[in-house]
Amino acid sequence: MGEKKVVTTSGIDIKPVYTTAKPMTELPGEFPYTRGIQKDMYRGKLWTMRQYAGFSTAEESNQRYHYLLKQGTTGLSVAFDLPTQIGYNSDHELSEGEVGKVGVAIDSLKDIEILFEGIELEKITTSMTINATASILLAMYIALAKKQGADLSQLSGTIQNDILKEYAARGTYIYPPKPSMRIITDIFEYCSKEVPKWNTISISGYHIREAGSTAVQELAFTLANGKAYLSAAMEKGLDINIFAKRLSFFFNCHNNFFEEIAKFRAARRMWANITKSLGATDEKAQMLRFHTQTGGSTLTAQQPLNNVVRVTNQAMAAVLGGTQSLHTNGYDEALSLPTEAAAKVALRTQQIIAFESGVTDTADPLAGSYFVENLTDEIEAAAQLYLDKIEAMGGAVTAIENGYMQNEIAAAAYTYQLAVEEGSRVIVGVNSFTQQQEGLTDTLTIDESIRTIQIEKITHLKSTRNNIAVDLALKRLLLAAQTKENLMPFILIAVEEYATLGEIADVLRNIFGEY
Repeated sequence: MGEKKVVTTSGIDIKPVYTTAKPMTELPGEFPYTRGIQKDMYRGKLWTMRQYAGFSTAEESNQRYHYLLKQGTTGLSVAFDLPTQIGYNSDHELSEGEVGKVGVAIDSLKDIEILFEGIELEKITTSMTINATASILLAMYIALAKKQGADLSQLSGTIQNDILKEYAARGTYIYPPKPSMRIITDIFEYCSKEVPKWNTISISGYHIREAGSTAVQELAFTLANGKAYLSAAMEKGLDINIFAKRLSFFFNCHNNFFEEIAKFRAARRMWANITKSLGATDEKAQMLRFHTQTGGSTLTAQQPLNNVVRVTNQAMAAVLGGTQSLHTNGYDEALSLPTEAAAKVALRTQQIIAFESGVTDTADPLAGSYFVENLTDEIEAAAQLYLDKIEAMGGAVTAIENGYMQNEIAAAAYTYQLAVEEGSRVIVGVNSFTQQQEGLTDTLTIDESIRTIQIEKITHLKSTRNNIAVDLALKRLLLAAQTKENLMPFILIAVEEYATLGEIADVLRNIFGEY
């Protein structure tokens, strides 16, 4: 019988034993940052413990935020419902059945005021998972901060704002790629002057992975998209040493423990070299900072308590890989949005890793491991092959327009599913170690009446706001969209006059069209 062949999820061969690796001379906090972006890593500062939350109405989500902050969450992370993500008000016919389901419904600044009631924006960091309508949601957040009297130069957080991965993997785009890239670079330019601490994009591999990619594809396609954003901003005349400091990344973490750790280490090294090759000389502009979320698609509806173990394994890999921020999924998320009990266990998972496991005591504790160092090199080499191929096509935008990334992800997803169905890839509780369905008694359900509540809010808003001022603000936005003016100031004015999200998105639809 031949020796058993073992490969990672990306198809990288794993040897039975590793006996050599390149000599380890690099230190944490030194270019190219393979070992982490801080010299002392978590001894100096722990990662931000975020819990992704948002559902139903702004009132209900606000209650969950206050609960999480009391439990020790150190940063908020907002989920928006699908209508909000694709620029439709709750009263739009296409919103029916989706209002408040996968996130909170936001129709106007009024909803943002309720969402953050009792929370000082200057004192927390907020991450918003929003892309096509990121400019509008960011404008609402800034408008509320101004109302609170906050110092905008101290306002910190992140908008995802990564439209390229929407075309490649997720699907919540509105406008064609080129006008979408214009909006993104307008946000870069505006924030560099008005809210300099704000992270203007979180370049996301998470959704690429959730769509079925391998770890190597997630890394390669995310960095290719990142390179496209750098190029677009530089074409607009922005200084890479300034705006690259405000870029962050958002990665997935799946179950293959060492592959994930090596992926994060390779990502930092590759990005440092990419930024340097494009002219970045400032260390902070060369550093890849990233948020991690544990793998949603790895959660099983069968034997859901097994997901606690999966999430712990993934969270530990993210920490050993040097993440700056982490969200841990609830064990019940294959069945519903997380209950309070599941959200608490998810947060406690991070706290136990941080304060009880000892993995935070030294920077990059797996450095010098023959296996980890070899795997880091192999993942980098495999990802570089993809990057070279995309570069030869003309970059990420062209690769997406040609369907290249989408086809590669689909092929990987198909291969994975075949392996699960054949049983060559074991999923505990699904295709091995199965038992009679073990359900959960408590799951979170979203009431269909939420849409009615939101429609009533919109009707009331439109009857009480200054509609002449709204019309004027929308006309000015329309004219700006027809020229090359930066759109952000005009969106902010419209938001402050209580124009709705749908009204603002429709103005841009009229000029840019839909994709």
